[in-house]
Amino acid sequence: MALRHRNTIVRSQLTLALAAALMLPVAAYAQDQAATKTDTQQKSDEKAKNLDKVTVTGSLIPQTQVETFVPVTIISAEDIQARGFSNVAEVLQKSSFATGGVQNNQSSASFTQGAETLSLFGLSASYVKYLIDGRPMANYPALYNGSDVFNNISGIPVELVERIEILPGGQSSLYGSDAIAGVVNIILKKNMEGSVISTRLGGYAEGGGRSGRFSAATSLHNADNRWNTLLGLQAEITDPVWSADRDLTSHFNTQGTTWVANNATKTYDRVASPALASRDWLVYSPFTSYKFLDPANCANVTAGFGGTAGLQTRPGFGDAKYCGSMSTPGYRTLKNGKESVQFYAHSTYDFNDNAQLYADVLLSHEKVKYHIGSNYTWWGTSLKWGYFYDPNLDDLLNLQRAFTPEDMGDWKQTMGRNVSSSYAVTLGVNGTLGEGSNWDYDVGFTRTEYKLTETDLARLGDPIDKYFQDHVLGPQQGWDPYYNAYPVFTPDYAAFYKLLSPTDFYSFMGQTNSRSRTYDNMLRAQLTNGSLFSLPGGDAGFALAVEAGSQGWRYDPDPLLLNGKIWGTTAVSGNGSRTRYAVTSELRLPLWEPLTVTASARYDAFRAAGKTIDKPTYALGMEFRPFESLLFRGKYGTAFKAPTLADQFQGQSGFYSTTVDYYNCAKLGFDPGNIVSCPTTFSNAQYKGEQSGNVNLKPINAKVWSYGVVWAPTAKLSFSADYHHWDIRDEVATQNVDQLMRDEADCRLGKLPASSGTCVAALSQVVRGPTGVIQKISIQKVNVAKETLNAVTLDANYRQDLGAYGTLNMGGSWTRNLKHEFQQYPTDPIADALNDPYYSTDPKIKASASLGWNKDRWTTTLYANYIGQTPNYRASLNKLGTVDKWGKPIDGYNNYGAAKLGSYTTLNGSVNFAVTEDFKLSFLVNNLANRMPTMDVSGYAGNTGAPYNSSNFDVLGRAYYLEAKWSFGKGK
Repeated sequence: MALRHRNTIVRSQLTLALAAALMLPVAAYAQDQAATKTDTQQKSDEKAKNLDKVTVTGSLIPQTQVETFVPVTIISAEDIQARGFSNVAEVLQKSSFATGGVQNNQSSASFTQGAETLSLFGLSASYVKYLIDGRPMANYPALYNGSDVFNNISGIPVELVERIEILPGGQSSLYGSDAIAGVVNIILKKNMEGSVISTRLGGYAEGGGRSGRFSAATSLHNADNRWNTLLGLQAEITDPVWSADRDLTSHFNTQGTTWVANNATKTYDRVASPALASRDWLVYSPFTSYKFLDPANCANVTAGFGGTAGLQTRPGFGDAKYCGSMSTPGYRTLKNGKESVQFYAHSTYDFNDNAQLYADVLLSHEKVKYHIGSNYTWWGTSLKWGYFYDPNLDDLLNLQRAFTPEDMGDWKQTMGRNVSSSYAVTLGVNGTLGEGSNWDYDVGFTRTEYKLTETDLARLGDPIDKYFQDHVLGPQQGWDPYYNAYPVFTPDYAAFYKLLSPTDFYSFMGQTNSRSRTYDNMLRAQLTNGSLFSLPGGDAGFALAVEAGSQGWRYDPDPLLLNGKIWGTTAVSGNGSRTRYAVTSELRLPLWEPLTVTASARYDAFRAAGKTIDKPTYALGMEFRPFESLLFRGKYGTAFKAPTLADQFQGQSGFYSTTVDYYNCAKLGFDPGNIVSCPTTFSNAQYKGEQSGNVNLKPINAKVWSYGVVWAPTAKLSFSADYHHWDIRDEVATQNVDQLMRDEADCRLGKLPASSGTCVAALSQVVRGPTGVIQKISIQKVNVAKETLNAVTLDANYRQDLGAYGTLNMGGSWTRNLKHEFQQYPTDPIADALNDPYYSTDPKIKASASLGWNKDRWTTTLYANYIGQTPNYRASLNKLGTVDKWGKPIDGYNNYGAAKLGSYTTLNGSVNFAVTEDFKLSFLVNNLANRMPTMDVSGYAGNTGAPYNSSNFDVLGRAYYLEAKWSFGKGK
């Protein structure tokens, strides 16, 4: 095979301890042969071993130390299996670094329902640089929250992963754009002895989510071993988990709470809010509110929603009676159904002693199925007519109707589907520049592409309005006598309060197919010299890399979504491409034996729309080892994120959604904590939104630094502690609509100064009609936001031989965010995301720990994942400066009933048994105690179908998996 220039050193106590920690899971699966040796023999053997130079994430230069000036967390394939993780997304989301909440399968009607991502330290999901074998992943074609480019980590074949390396902190001086929060490098297997076949079956104790997975891998080579190839395949099928499968989400909240003003005590009293059925058939007026106009008292809809629909009552504004169901929350998915297959190949050919050809191929195909639920499957008169005038009632009215499973014939046949295909292909050559040379080279070309098709059942605008006009509203009879602006109808209300036949339903339904695509081409060449020249502390190392390539993004919604033919739904469109190039260098200087300094610098340039956006970044790192078991380390540098193609080239795109009209609710006497009593026309106000790209955006800039210590008092025990700091400027701010509506209400009500940056923006972005009804909301993207973040991370690993009783392995990781502040506009106050739950409900602390025991053919592992205290729902309602009707502050934890929820710990357990040397069985249980989210009774009302924070918790419960792995062909 091709030669590599490598140096070797005798392992120090620190290196031994850290290497042992990384190899804990490997040791747990091996037979404990060491019991036959004496301690003296073991120490002698350890000292005799040499450690080759290796390349780890965070440096381009191969080196002998496991720990360097940057802290790298390594999660091995054995870790993944022993801890019960089902996919790469779970591995990363359970990491102690992943303190930020993100949208996931539980987020109904999100823009990226079929994708998975994570947030490191509570920073943006787009601030993580993902690599596969050191090469950037293709971006997901759809946009996170409809605006941001990110990576989908759900389609990586977990059975073919060798290890995952997580490097926190800004790393742009080596890896370029996006590497602000950190870098995740997923290393796939490169070789194995013989072949492996594994199968895995699983499901949830509470129901749903049955899964089956098959994987196979094999190594091939020719007679002289100059050609070697690894082939791998993984296929998986997973059933969805429905809300109806879980007690907490199958119906409306039975432990609801609301708060009512007590004028006598000038406080708010907590009052039980009984479960409130959804208003699935609704008539309401902007003047006289709800009306019940069914002559049959809901008798004709009782078969709806599985026989749970019927006459309901709800106290409050207008008529108390209506038709609805307690069970509508159960008709959505909490976990997607999925069919996926991935193929992987890694091949090398030793052309001669100084050159090796290599090729890597990773193909992935996924079909994801989900349902957004009945809340997003409905029709109403407001979209076309605004209101209509009923002369018999002398009132302006709107009708609103949810569609039931019975209307559709089969609810599960109306699920949305995301079908994606991606590939990454790399061809290259590496080796040394001549016999005996210290110079290594690597030249490769990588092409990645990701295609996505989103298929949804859609309401056809003209047909659905025509159907209800023909069957319910009747012919138009002129215009209203008051405004001469609203059509006059005399509806057949008895016809409105009826179920539809599936034939009628599908007469006004259609299907949309939106297609999107991203690609990235990269030609990269690197020169590395691990022994450039000698210094008192050892050989200096040097690396130089140049990159050139092109990137593209295109999102083509179904034409029906863009030309207004779909009722209540539109889409984000866009198309853009750019070329780029970069130059990277790194220099490692062991100035003297205890002290090593590393410097790196990079220049990136992007050319798009006739403009060049460029950015230099740098980093300086230090390692100081006063003695062999102790390491002090630190790093200072800069990082950046270039404007994404979506940020620049997203078209003028509209979308429909609903929001709370806090201003009109407040005018009626309902504050943000009592929205449940506000009329639906305001508490669930539909609006048309607009957003577009900005080719004049600048890069997001960051200054980052960290320092820490690593101590290994013995070869079996190690500790590390690191402090991290980010100062991020020029962030692209895309406003949260709910927060925008709260701000707009505060501005109109005089709670915020009209001249403030917040009010100037909010009042221009929320457009209201003559009657005060929301007409349009515009969302902007500008380089104005900034944030700072400080965090500390701790790690500990220990291995203890128990002689005849086996081997004990322990490890733990702990992260605490110390400070997280941000400012959206320069004139706004600085928001405290850690202590003001209006802005963030992320935990300050997250940790994980594992305890493993190995004896002969048995291995067991107990893994714990810990989430620290988080704010309850009541604490998250009001921003800084909000006061109640008596002038008392009710922001954050000052609010009535505001508090923190207790910490949350889940346990995974696994038992592995080696039936033979080549056949192993594993039984794994995730969430052993079937832990569900802590019941939050602070303010979730009775009309809530998911009374918990889905960004932090899930209700999936206990899962079981049985796995079998068969190895064969070894030594052949």
